[in-house]
Amino acid sequence: MKRIFLSAAAAVALAAVMPALAQQPAQVPIPKGVFVKGQTPGQYLARDRLIGLAVHNAGGQIIGDIEDLIVSPDNQIEGVVMGTGGFFGAGEKKVGVRLSALQISQKDGKTFVALPAATKEVLTVLEPFRRAEPKRSLVDRAKDKAQELTDKTKDSAGPAYEQAKERARQAYQSAKEQAGPAYEQAKERAKQAYEQAKEQAGPAYEQARKSAKEGYDKAMAAARESYNKATEQAPAKPQ
Repeated sequence: MKRIFLSAAAAVALAAVMPALAQQPAQVPIPKGVFVKGQTPGQYLARDRLIGLAVHNAGGQIIGDIEDLIVSPDNQIEGVVMGTGGFFGAGEKKVGVRLSALQISQKDGKTFVALPAATKEVLTVLEPFRRAEPKRSLVDRAKDKAQELTDKTKDSAGPAYEQAKERARQAYQSAKEQAGPAYEQAKERAKQAYEQAKEQAGPAYEQARKSAKEGYDKAMAAARESYNKATEQAPAKPQ
């Protein structure tokens, strides 16, 4: 019975959390000079015109693609990291290219990137790009992403979750208090029924025990009588 009342408490708690989860975040002032509303006509996004785009030589042949950006300490783009390989036998490697050396234009509605100075001979003898610090592993990136998702979830759902948890606790306590008297009454009734059954079984048990004792005593008396008669009838031993 107590389980039934606690199940009812869980249902009440669920009904209590729904309004809290549906609440909208409060309006907060946006700081000035921090965020950008959108792209202006004179701006471009790196993934649209740089990262991932193919790089062509003076003859229009593809010699590689842009894989990353080189950013200065004052957050200015100084160059790109280009992956190159398979160009007239040149080995696959990554090379650094200054941003000013790239020719970026629009052709047929698409971004066209050219590097006229990149000849076969230059790419062959050019040293690979050297990193100043090791590349971040996939494990590190996955950890950062997981932490980001955790923080976002905590920030967005934290207040609503705490409110819902408090309402659920209150609902549970209320249902528990209401279920308490009924549970105690049921337990008392079971105890009374047990005592009544015990009392009703008592006389029958005593009577059975008395009858068994009387039968045992009669059997022992008969056995003693038989033994005595047998002893009296037995011939005396010769002297």
